[in-house]
Amino acid sequence: MNPNVTIKSVQLLSDNWYKLNKYTLEYRRSDGTMEEQQREAYDRGNGAAILLYNRRRRSVILTRQFRLPTYINGNSSGMMIEACAGLLDEDSPEDCIRREAEEETGYRVSDVAKVGEAYMSPGSVTELLHFFAAEYADDMKTGTGGGLEDEQENIEVLELPFDRALAMIESGEIRDAKTIMLLQHAKLHGLVPPPPAPLHIFVVGPYRSGTGDDPGRIAANLRAMNEAALQLYRMGHLPVVGEWYSLPLLETAGSTGPDDPLFEELFHPTGMRLIGHCDAVLRIGGPSAGADKMVRLAEEASKPVYYRVEDVPGLA
Repeated sequence: MNPNVTIKSVQLLSDNWYKLNKYTLEYRRSDGTMEEQQREAYDRGNGAAILLYNRRRRSVILTRQFRLPTYINGNSSGMMIEACAGLLDEDSPEDCIRREAEEETGYRVSDVAKVGEAYMSPGSVTELLHFFAAEYADDMKTGTGGGLEDEQENIEVLELPFDRALAMIESGEIRDAKTIMLLQHAKLHGLVPPPPAPLHIFVVGPYRSGTGDDPGRIAANLRAMNEAALQLYRMGHLPVVGEWYSLPLLETAGSTGPDDPLFEELFHPTGMRLIGHCDAVLRIGGPSAGADKMVRLAEEASKPVYYRVEDVPGLA
């Protein structure tokens, strides 16, 4: 206990819902003198709050309910968007938050991780709030949530994209301190990973190889690469086929065929330059010395090489 503080008396002012006490104390100032002070402290017990998040969907579970104190202090609707929370009563913080999560949100979570604790209004309220986070999944859902009828709780359960929840802090739609703290913790510690970025993928495969320079078979090889590129595009990536660059350049330069010097100057060197500007390579089709060379260059540059469209990570 602080030797500079002596509690002289405690007067109970209210014991209606929670306890409001008036304290008379002696406090030693920094200059050594003693002064008598009177302070009121509201004791509602300690509490716990939890952020439920889903890494795969990049979403969080929050609640919305009417809060009278905000209604009488500038919140025109009185509705507040919050992380699930409740008072400990006689439970441990971990047991309390598991109970509250199921009652309010309908999710039964077992693996809860404590992320900290804080006094939320130390000038007037004794409450120490314990903060938790837990990942939720569909198979954890046991009911609709909404709170307890006998406690007159009327709670709406919200599943929001994580980025949307963060934006709601900026817009003022979320103004609850514990919720802001938990969402910022999740952002800082990467509980919800950022969305995967689109990849610039170089599609390589046989062009002339195995065709005997038959125009129809060459066109079929090019079409196979274009079809793979279309699949990658629809997955959210940015594909490129080397022939998209080299063939127009060859035509513009006046190349007369695969055996002239212009073909040697432009065809494979174009692909070699593309390697440096791509994130990955997709190798499709049959034997091709040129395509295999692009694969080797990609591997030397530590870029991933895929051999099936299905192996490329898709974007949600």
